[in-house]
Amino acid sequence: MVIASIDIQDTYVVQLKQGVELALRREGGEILAKEFDRFGEIAVIDLDAAMGRGSNFEMIKPLLRIAECRVGGGIRSSGQALELLSLGAKKVIVGSAVFRVGEGFALNTEFLSEMANKIGRERLIVAVDAREDEIVVDGWRTHTGLKLFETAKHLEKYSGELLFTSVEKEGMMGGADIGAIKKLRGAVSCRLTVAGGISTLDEVETIASLGCDIQLGMALYTGKINLADAFAVSLDWEKVSDGLLPVIAQSYDGQVLMTGFTDRDALLETFKCGNLCFHSRTRKKLWMKGETSGNTMKLLRMRADCDRDALLAVVNPSGPACHTGAWTCFETDRRYTLQYLQEIINERLSNAPAGSYTASLTDERVRRKIMEEAYEVCTAKTRSEFVWEAADLFYHTIALLSKENVSIDEVLDELERRHRKSP
Repeated sequence: MVIASIDIQDTYVVQLKQGVELALRREGGEILAKEFDRFGEIAVIDLDAAMGRGSNFEMIKPLLRIAECRVGGGIRSSGQALELLSLGAKKVIVGSAVFRVGEGFALNTEFLSEMANKIGRERLIVAVDAREDEIVVDGWRTHTGLKLFETAKHLEKYSGELLFTSVEKEGMMGGADIGAIKKLRGAVSCRLTVAGGISTLDEVETIASLGCDIQLGMALYTGKINLADAFAVSLDWEKVSDGLLPVIAQSYDGQVLMTGFTDRDALLETFKCGNLCFHSRTRKKLWMKGETSGNTMKLLRMRADCDRDALLAVVNPSGPACHTGAWTCFETDRRYTLQYLQEIINERLSNAPAGSYTASLTDERVRRKIMEEAYEVCTAKTRSEFVWEAADLFYHTIALLSKENVSIDEVLDELERRHRKSP
């Protein structure tokens, strides 16, 4: 997996050389998050919090709803970690607090145990930032005396993933420390993401072949590496003799639509045009899904599996996926979901057919109907009556959501946030 980094300082997206010298600064964190999310998880790092001089929490919160984010910078308690997860973060990254005990430095096993127990080992990433094989903390300003490789082995008990940054290389665009990466990969069996100095596609390919994920910052922002190209070279094309990897197309509400195959050219075309493109084995050429039928599939995000030899494309389909006219290649009908119901309501509200009940719902009327239906749900006497009235309540509530330009997914995200926050 290739992970794009969004480092935030003073509410701006920045890149620093050696963690100190400002190399670039820009606005538009939400725009970047939407773009980066197509290719993989995003590392969102609060540099001010990491250095103990403020917080960019309010800027980070909306990014967690836009993209799949792992968040780090100044996280020093399980309470902070739980709050970030409840807001939508997939994982949290901890650093300095892991290596500080009292006034000195050692592995803080009490802190690690609490974090692992409270949020789950699989959601905890420990940042092992190192200079000359020694772990450094406090924004890389403080030496701990802890040796990288020995300490990393002990961390596996508590964390499902390590993030290794070679501080000497960070921001310098002079190449990654491949030797250190190989040694660390050999020392630990957990998931490993590496950063620092990566500046060529050859390095991305080499690091991926070692079984590591790659975090990119300066190389992306300076245009030295294109994220689509990095995603493509990080895949394990060597496993397939014909140069084709399987792709599963899945709708945004989770329904599997179809399978196909991609080569590098088709994959890059998908990212370029924003619609799912395959390599047709029968035609022996690139095939844009929907090029004749119009039933295209807009790409929302692409993800590789754990072995990097199969892809999942989450898409927004414009029509049936199957050449037979069925919604999917595995079922005849589209699954009736709340998202699908809202699509129908949105269409009726936008293009009102004659006699449409949905189109007749004014703001006042739909609110009145919700109150009526809620009462009827609460006073229903039989099971069938309860189902009938609940369906009416769902329908009118979603109609009001559509009128207020609120999506079902936003409501489900909020429910998930509450679930994550509550034990």
